[in-house]
Amino acid sequence: MKHIIKNFNELATDEYKKHTLEIMEAALEAIDTRNVLKENMILDDDILYVSGNEYNLTDYENIYVVGFGKVSVKAASVLEEILGDRIKEGAVVGISDEKVCDIIETYKGTHPRPSEENVAASSRISQISTQATDKDLVIVIVGGGGSSLLCGAQGELEQGRKLYTDFLKTGGSIKELNILRKHISDLKGGGLAQKLYPATVIGLVFSDVPGDDCAVVASGPTYKEESTIEDAQAILDSRGLSGFELSETPKDDRYFENVENVLVASNNTALVAMEHKARELGYGVNNLGAEIYLPQKATAKLFRKNSKKGFVNIAGGETKLIVPTMCSGKGGRNDSMALNMMDYIKKNQIFVSFASDGHDNTDAAGCIIDHNTKKDIKKAGMKLKDYSVCLDTYPLFEKTGNLIFTGYLESNVSDLMISLTHK
Repeated sequence: MKHIIKNFNELATDEYKKHTLEIMEAALEAIDTRNVLKENMILDDDILYVSGNEYNLTDYENIYVVGFGKVSVKAASVLEEILGDRIKEGAVVGISDEKVCDIIETYKGTHPRPSEENVAASSRISQISTQATDKDLVIVIVGGGGSSLLCGAQGELEQGRKLYTDFLKTGGSIKELNILRKHISDLKGGGLAQKLYPATVIGLVFSDVPGDDCAVVASGPTYKEESTIEDAQAILDSRGLSGFELSETPKDDRYFENVENVLVASNNTALVAMEHKARELGYGVNNLGAEIYLPQKATAKLFRKNSKKGFVNIAGGETKLIVPTMCSGKGGRNDSMALNMMDYIKKNQIFVSFASDGHDNTDAAGCIIDHNTKKDIKKAGMKLKDYSVCLDTYPLFEKTGNLIFTGYLESNVSDLMISLTHK
């Protein structure tokens, strides 16, 4: 059997670790880009069915594809498989430089900070969007990472870089960050929908945020934004931030009347698959929620409190983490979550925390631990305090062999966590 986890066999040292990793792989399989698009988009002669919505392609003069996010290049290639030369033109920006499309132009941008490459790609996306008329159909790929990859102008580039750097130190939520992003952009917060009007628009949303709030994904380019400049300014004030020039988002309903946004993948998609796999393996399941946004110690306590023999706990979200300013280490949110879980893990328990796109701020997807991990660290001659202060978690778990490697995965539906408590 071919595993998504490249070091599956090295990590699956007992039956319970094997089961835990199989549950993780079920999640990754469920959110695979090709799988979810083929499930949600079916072409039957001239009729395109998209999650229950029906489009007669003979009603449109042109079909365009635009997109942004980590998933966009792969998704664009799948759309070409489905629609072929019915697509007239398109442009997407992701983080892959693979040339996998024949019709749709693909651009490699940068993430998490925007760059000149992002501005150039977004300019092409904006150009195609503006030329669409009421006789055209535009398919928009909206994916995680789109908030930085879709960058409409030089002014937004400069502000976006500053905002990401400054906001990261405040401990504020991704929702607050995206509200601010919407109010420094001409494309986010419904700005793209305004450019696309009056074309018919299908938004294919690959959600990277906790829960199913699609309007937050990529800062909502195809959604009407309810927040105002005043709301954005209040966030800046509450977080002690300044030096940003805010603008209002489109508020006229007509820009959104021809837009149908469809959620094709989210962390709930992954959680459902994880639950099915766990039950198939003979475990009970506690779903702790898709919108975890707690400090890491509080998250660890939540997992311990809900642990029962013969049960698997699953959860999705993004644990709350403030990056220390006095020093820096190599690692990500999921490695750090595993570090915190070591103080709460039970003797008969396995715990995994992983980034669904395979990159937890490094080339590792995340980490798997059990109650022996602390002993392994000690045996390796390492002291936890030497690694925990600066969140230098990657080299710590690299030495103990706890890191999980999948390689880069396009779909990104936030972080996911599993604890398996055996009998």
